[in-house]
Amino acid sequence: MRFLYVAPRYHTNQMDIMKGLIEHGHEVCFISHYAAIIEDYSYVTPIVLGYSRLYRLLDYLYVHVIHRKDPEAIVFKIQHGFPPMRRLKKLICDFKPDVVILRERSVYSMAAYLVCRRKGYPCILYNQNPLWSESVKTDLAHRIVARLSPKLRMTPVMGIRKQGTSIKENDYFVPFIMEPQKAPEERTYFENDTIHILCIGKYEIRKHHLLLIQVIEELVGKHGRIKLTLIGEATNHFQKEYCGQIRQYVSEHHMEDIVTVKTNVPRSKMEAEYLAADLYVIPSTREMASVSQLEAMSYSLPVICSDLNGTACYVEDGVTGYQFRDCDQADLKEKLAMMLSDREQMKEMGAAGYRALTEKYNYENYYRTIMQMRDKLLQ
Repeated sequence: MRFLYVAPRYHTNQMDIMKGLIEHGHEVCFISHYAAIIEDYSYVTPIVLGYSRLYRLLDYLYVHVIHRKDPEAIVFKIQHGFPPMRRLKKLICDFKPDVVILRERSVYSMAAYLVCRRKGYPCILYNQNPLWSESVKTDLAHRIVARLSPKLRMTPVMGIRKQGTSIKENDYFVPFIMEPQKAPEERTYFENDTIHILCIGKYEIRKHHLLLIQVIEELVGKHGRIKLTLIGEATNHFQKEYCGQIRQYVSEHHMEDIVTVKTNVPRSKMEAEYLAADLYVIPSTREMASVSQLEAMSYSLPVICSDLNGTACYVEDGVTGYQFRDCDQADLKEKLAMMLSDREQMKEMGAAGYRALTEKYNYENYYRTIMQMRDKLLQ
């Protein structure tokens, strides 16, 4: 079959999906708005279509003039950028997809949906809004967006079942997938009698690198030897500035022997980082849906993440790791101390995470659900 994806970028959370599709004989075309610095094209090389000339001018004014001091301004294009329509239409029609997966209810995706709808290509909306969600808004703007978007939606975020939330008829939970890398019996732990903690995330304030360093600082000497490795992207001005603040804090607090700060590590070298670690921690807030905890689980690592992380459901509290209260430094310290105090439990949690990965977060489950959605659309 021919699978077409249209998304802002070729994100690492799509890597194992692309691998599974290609290895099972399917053809994949991936159209992205832009390319990031660190991407892996081992299985699929995306077509970076970009934006129309008019939007590129508008985006320059928005990012570099009107909101030049706002680090979040660069994401404006994800929702509002529009494509070069002639080139987009030609790419879609030449490929003749059997199923189309469009990322977000964005102007870009709406443009692609209009082309696909006219041609009769079945389209699925992919976003990271929770499966358990509140009632859909029915004002004019939301009705227009809904009409210009695919009717079926998939999300890797389960959300929280509570009063006022429900699962809509056309919504499906399709979790991220990850191939297992190292079973617990195939790897070693606690090299040099040290607990190595790994944290991966762009150098942005909301990722809470400093919060984690401060917690580690308070725990040093209480649970044996500890080392922390931070790995993240630092490509724009804001990321480099924040990374500099982290390095300065480490230096001023004389933690150079405890904390290692790395930037822009290529994906090809990440396996060595996971195999050198004993514990994976995601301290960030406002995390829509991180895939890195699955990657850590694929290397048999226990995980600690925020309870408001969109994919916190992938970490079973007390079984494959711990969830701490979002932005709560004291609770993060408590959960980290619980983990560090019992090395055998850490290894058991890592093994449990590896088993969960193989059972729940695999290609077969992803493909089966996509086909169910496609069949529903065709019916």
